Amino acid sequence: MIAIRSTIFNVLFYLSLIMQMIIFTPAYFLMRRKSAWVVPKNWARSNLWLQEKIVGTKIKVEGLENIPVGGYIIAPKHQSFWDTYALLPFLDDPFYILKRELMWIPLFGWYVGKMRMVPIDRGSREKVMPAVLEKSRERMADDRQLIIYPEGTRRPAGAEPAYRFGIAKIYQELGVPVLPVAMVPGLFWPRRKFLRYPGTITVRFLPVIKPGLAPDVFMKKLIEVTENATDELLVDAISSHPDLPLSDTARRRYEVLTQAK
Repeated sequence: MIAIRSTIFNVLFYLSLIMQMIIFTPAYFLMRRKSAWVVPKNWARSNLWLQEKIVGTKIKVEGLENIPVGGYIIAPKHQSFWDTYALLPFLDDPFYILKRELMWIPLFGWYVGKMRMVPIDRGSREKVMPAVLEKSRERMADDRQLIIYPEGTRRPAGAEPAYRFGIAKIYQELGVPVLPVAMVPGLFWPRRKFLRYPGTITVRFLPVIKPGLAPDVFMKKLIEVTENATDELLVDAISSHPDLPLSDTARRRYEVLTQAK
């Protein structure tokens, strides 16, 4: 049954993406940039609705009161494709740093271009970082939110943290708050897997880290608060869903955390 529901969801997920991009393209490109966010945010909400109705995966959001007003960096855990769109409805005017090649994809690249993301060329960090900082400052001047995944790539649920120092450099240079976000969507939508599992994905917006900390102090705090909350959510999710299939990585982490208690 899980395989059948996952198949139906996956087919409808991509059909919805293609159909919405085609149907809403005229309105999207005629609207003012910020107003046009209604289209991708509606797409994100429709995905959440499809997953709940077909697979049985719900979303629970905690800590909305911690979301600041204006420009800031949002630093979510990254375990699944799910978390690349699920947060959009809760953000005002976000932007990503992304590879320039993505801008060349028909329709998708046009959508991304309208939202004034920050495309970068592949190259040495010394050459790329100044351009990233310059463009990010411009976006922040418009009270936008920069989405950065501190670990850089999707990590399995329960994996050891592998945070990259780049976010500390950007935090220091931009001088804005950072909003950490803890969640374990990888338990329900595993990376590189076809199956989707029922249950409740909890997204927890944590208190902001204020600007002005030394980079090493900032990194230590970001890792500590994010990983502590993520561990708590992992234990809660697995305990609440005893039939949920677990990877060896998630199972080992769960055992370590529960034995420690």
